Amino acid sequence: MIKPVDTGTRFTGNFTQQQPIPEAGIEAALRVLRHGRLHRYNVVEGEVAETALLEQEFAAFTGARYCLAVASGGYALSAALRAIGVKPGDKVLTNAFTLAPVPGSIASVCAEPVFVEITDKLALDLDDLSRKIASSGAKVLMLSHMRGHIVDMEALMAICNASGVQVVEDCAHTMGAHWNGTPSGRFGVAGCYSTQTFKHMNSGEGGLLVTDDADLMARATMLSGSYMLYERHLAGAPADTFADIRLDTPNCSGRMDNLRSAILRPQLQILPAQCEAWNERYRRIDAGLANAPGITLIDRDPKEGFVASSHQFLLPEFSQEQVQQVLHRCAARGVELKWFGADQPVGFTSRHDSWRYVKRQDLPQTDRILGGLIDMRLPLTFSLADCDLIAAIIRQEVGAVYQSGR
Repeated sequence: MIKPVDTGTRFTGNFTQQQPIPEAGIEAALRVLRHGRLHRYNVVEGEVAETALLEQEFAAFTGARYCLAVASGGYALSAALRAIGVKPGDKVLTNAFTLAPVPGSIASVCAEPVFVEITDKLALDLDDLSRKIASSGAKVLMLSHMRGHIVDMEALMAICNASGVQVVEDCAHTMGAHWNGTPSGRFGVAGCYSTQTFKHMNSGEGGLLVTDDADLMARATMLSGSYMLYERHLAGAPADTFADIRLDTPNCSGRMDNLRSAILRPQLQILPAQCEAWNERYRRIDAGLANAPGITLIDRDPKEGFVASSHQFLLPEFSQEQVQQVLHRCAARGVELKWFGADQPVGFTSRHDSWRYVKRQDLPQTDRILGGLIDMRLPLTFSLADCDLIAAIIRQEVGAVYQSGR
C-alpha cells in the first residue's frame, strides 16, 4: 500500500536522465576512438568490426537468423518496408496509437498509412484489423508495440496469415519483451528495434533489423549502404543471395558505425537484468496507483512478457480541462506527465490527426482512449522510493481534480 505524503512534497528527479553508459562500453568506445576506424567496413587485416559483432550477438539474443545494424529505428522500419516490396501508393496498416516515425517510415516509401483502432489495453484492435484488411486490400501491417503493449500475437498472426498480410514489427519499445515465450520481433517477417537514448539500449541513435528471410536481409543490407562488402557481415545473408539483389537495390546509406556498436555490445549483455529493473519500477507505480479514484490502470495479459520503460494510465471520466489540470498540478510538484489527447503535438507526443501528410481517418475508439491517456517515462535512474513518491503525488493530484469535478 502506498504511504501518504505531505501535499507540499515535490519530486526532484529528472524524467529524461538516463543511466551512464557501462564502463565496459566506455572502454570499448575509447578503443575505437584511439584507432579511429569508426566506419563499419574500415578494418585492418584479421580484425572483425564492432558492428558485425553486435549484429551477430543481437541475432543470437533474439533467435533470428540474420541481423543488420542501421542508423536509427526509423531507418530500420523504412528499410524493412522497401525490402519486402512495398511500392509507392501501396496501403500499409498500422496502429492508430503510435509515434511519428512509424507513419513517417510508411510515408518515406511513398505508401499510404491505414490506421487501425486500439483497445483499452493500448494494443491493436483485432476486430478492426480484420475490417481494415478487408476494406483496404493492404498486404502489409506495420505493427507498433507502442509503449511496450503487446497484442495477442497468435491471434494477430492467424488473421494476417489467413489474409496474406506480411507483418513488420516495430519493437522500439519491446526490446527484450516476449509474447508467450516468443521474443518480440520474431512473429512477423521482420522485427525492427531502436537504440535511441530513451530506449532499452542507448547509443544516442541507432537501430537493428532482424529476420529469417535471406532475400529481405540482402535487400536491407544493400539499402543500408554495404557497397559490395556484404560478406563482412557475420549475421548477414549468404553471399549467393546477393547475386542480383546487389545490382537491383539502391544504396540509401543508413549504416551503424563501430563507435555506437562498441557502446551497445556491453549493454546487450546486461539487458535482461535491465528489463527486470524497469519492470520492478513499473510494478511499484502500478501498486501505488491501484484503486485510486479516477485512475484506470492498463490490464496486461499473463502471456505478455512486457518491458516497461514507461508507464501509462487512463483518466476515462476526465474532461480535457481536467486532464490539463492534472498535468499542471503534477508538474508543479516535479512529476512530468505526457498526454496523448492534446489538440496539438508536444515534444515526442503526437497523434494520428496531427500527421497532416496522412489522409484524415475516422477513429472514434482510439480518440476516446487517447483523450484520457497519460504517459510517463521511467528511467532506471529512479529508485523504488522515487517511484513510491511519484505514485503518491499522482494519486493526490488526480484525486483532487476528480473530487472537485464531482
